[in-house]
Amino acid sequence: MDEMEEELKCPVCGSFFREPIILPCSHSICLACARNILVQTPDAESPQSSRASGSGVSDYDYLDLDKMSLYSEADSGYGSYGGFVSAPTTPCQKSPNGVRVFPPAVHPPPQAQHHLLPHTGVLPPVPRNSCLTCPQCHRSLTLDDRGLRGFPKNRVLEGVVDRYQQSKAAALKCQLCEKSPREATVMCEQCDVFYCDPCRLRCHPPRGPLAKHRLVPPAQGRISRRTSPRKISTCTEHELENLSMYCVQCKTPVCYQCLEDGKHATHEVKALGAMWKLHKGQLSQVLNVLSDRATEAKEFLVQLRNMVQHIQENGVEFEACLVAQCDALIEALNRRKAQLLSRVTKEHEHKLSVVRDQISHCTVKLRQTTGLMEYCLEVIKENDPSGFLQISDALIRRVHMTENQWGKGSLTPRMSSDFDLTLDSGPLLQTIHQLDFVQMKVPAAPILQLEECCTQTNSATLSWKQPPLSTIAVDGYILELDDGNGGQFRVSVTYSTQSEPFSFMTVCVYVCVVSAVAWFTFDPASAHPDIILSNDNLTVTCNSYDDRVVMGNTGFSRGVHYWEMTIDRYDNHPDPAFGIARADVIKDVMLGKDDKAWAMYVDNNRSWFMHNNSHTNRTDGGIRKGATVGVLLDFSRGILLFLINDEQQGPVAFNTLEGMYYPAISLNRNVQVTFI
Repeated sequence: MDEMEEELKCPVCGSFFREPIILPCSHSICLACARNILVQTPDAESPQSSRASGSGVSDYDYLDLDKMSLYSEADSGYGSYGGFVSAPTTPCQKSPNGVRVFPPAVHPPPQAQHHLLPHTGVLPPVPRNSCLTCPQCHRSLTLDDRGLRGFPKNRVLEGVVDRYQQSKAAALKCQLCEKSPREATVMCEQCDVFYCDPCRLRCHPPRGPLAKHRLVPPAQGRISRRTSPRKISTCTEHELENLSMYCVQCKTPVCYQCLEDGKHATHEVKALGAMWKLHKGQLSQVLNVLSDRATEAKEFLVQLRNMVQHIQENGVEFEACLVAQCDALIEALNRRKAQLLSRVTKEHEHKLSVVRDQISHCTVKLRQTTGLMEYCLEVIKENDPSGFLQISDALIRRVHMTENQWGKGSLTPRMSSDFDLTLDSGPLLQTIHQLDFVQMKVPAAPILQLEECCTQTNSATLSWKQPPLSTIAVDGYILELDDGNGGQFRVSVTYSTQSEPFSFMTVCVYVCVVSAVAWFTFDPASAHPDIILSNDNLTVTCNSYDDRVVMGNTGFSRGVHYWEMTIDRYDNHPDPAFGIARADVIKDVMLGKDDKAWAMYVDNNRSWFMHNNSHTNRTDGGIRKGATVGVLLDFSRGILLFLINDEQQGPVAFNTLEGMYYPAISLNRNVQVTFI
């Protein structure tokens, strides 16, 4: 339970959540903390009123910087988040536990921001044009007229916090002990009395009518005493209506009034109870997989701790042998002995450092994983369907992401406990000054990973890795191919491993198969679940307001390739992105946000190139319905460039491109694109 405590603390105040609300980004925050980090946008106050606040000159300067940031963000081409207008990033402070916290607005005065209104017992109204930034993902949004009432309450989290705090309270005492009550061991649900073991045997024997009574642990009995009837969930849009259905498109519980006259009138809806059971089942399934990973991690930690002892023992033994050999070689050998001992000590320290770093890293990951598991188990115990569904998608994604972190290589030791050094004491005295360790052993052959080797249309993928626990440094590997007719082998690829430890990475070599034309469509197997394909996988759109990535089903590694797409629908000026990507590109953000994609994103007025979240080469000229976007990938020159309506858009976008790339785009529900 201690690991779960981190999941139950507010990222702003660092204390247990109190009246938590759910932000559109799926993160939670205390209601009071949300009011504390509200910022009024510059439009809410005039410069004169800001300067009139006494010492408010610096505050007005801060708001002025905020306005400049607003113009900068608007110029970058980003849109809105889920119906909330994105607000600028502003200078910020840090809370006691290290998260970003925006300073309070200048008006009203601080003493009036965080207290109840006199004689009312309610919080003061939120100022107009207030901005709230999530302290975890830093997504900013402007509140509407409902203020903080527009965010749903996280009743599931509130219930988990209450149970956790109750389990941490002082032990319950027996209610029948006459003097110095002992600690209670059981509670009878029928008698509603806490007993210690002696009093239970004396006053509540398991026979007669008492044999049918149910005895439970004290903590469970205390919770059952204090558990109040579940509150009826109400709609944030229509406060008098109960939540009774689930909107599949918006992924949120809704009421009947939302279906009749609200924004969900045309959306697909399902029964709240059915979706509750479905999401509970999904969370349970991914939680079982994560539990297996956590068990493997515990066993792996035991292995690493044993390796520390073996390394220490082997190190001491190796040093003793080395000293014994060196002491037998008189004065000339003594000078060389010190140098050799220094090398062994460095190797010893290096091995210990690597293993201890891996222990520390794995321990932190396991603690976070255990905490998330315990939190999810507590969430599953909740009987509030709407509250559960408000957080289930985010929890399922988190569990998937955490399970992926325990992937290949994370549970493999980075260092062997053996010392691959051998001292040859046979040379004569005249060669003492040249005494050194013998050459290292020949590296073992790499292991071919057959499960990752594959062929697809015009390319083949070979994957291999260095044998586990190998301590011999490898500079690189050479792949040789023949012509298939018994000809001589020729060098195809030379892969260097100088940039990073090779024993913990997989090298993939792409061998192009010659063909006249490579035909391809959008690939439904690798697309994000929100992507919608039609027209034999040539037309694509999305059912989410957030950007989602879809790739072509053919990858390219050589030659010159050009493809075009037409814009079938373009509503509300979104900014789709077009380009190329690696096979493992992130699918739930705009194309080009990570280092696995190279793209151009464009709105109705201008475009930018983007790779690894770096925006470059702003160019005038945008897209609209009926426009054509072209992509040219030229491996002969290693370049990528873009065209709009048959005219090149900006300069050459990217160069020095090598490897395997797939056609890719990202878009939201306001755009529909078709391959020509």
